[in-house]
Amino acid sequence: MDTTKKIELTAEGRQKLVEELEYREGEKHDEIVERIKEARGFGDLSENSEYDAAKEEEARNAARVNEIRQILSQAVIVEAGSGHALTVSIGTTVELEDEKGKKSTFTIVGTTETNSLEHKISNESPVGSALVGHEKGDVVEVVAPSGKTRKYTITGISR
Repeated sequence: MDTTKKIELTAEGRQKLVEELEYREGEKHDEIVERIKEARGFGDLSENSEYDAAKEEEARNAARVNEIRQILSQAVIVEAGSGHALTVSIGTTVELEDEKGKKSTFTIVGTTETNSLEHKISNESPVGSALVGHEKGDVVEVVAPSGKTRKYTITGISR
């Protein structure tokens, strides 16, 4: 049984991770090495807070580099569908209207790309998973973590 979980990403999301990896392995790594070198020049390492802080940052950077490599190794790029009726999937922007007439717009993205400030929600979130596979005009019920059920009408889907 395959225990590795595939991570779905848009092409844009994958590119952002590749760029972050290049930055962390290049410029960021060089900055940290320089900080460690400088801190060593301050003398006794046992009581050198600058050295400790630089070493901690080095460890955090290495952890993030490993995390990005892991994500990229498991990533599946989700392309735009070629079907006639556009359905909600990763990479689509969905316009919704709730029971009270309030309109909202979200872009469905892979889990690692979520960003509430940019209205990007995960395909695995309660709303995202409820919307995936539906078409314009469908009424979708979403059960919130609180247990309350809300109904949304899909008023538009675009890529």
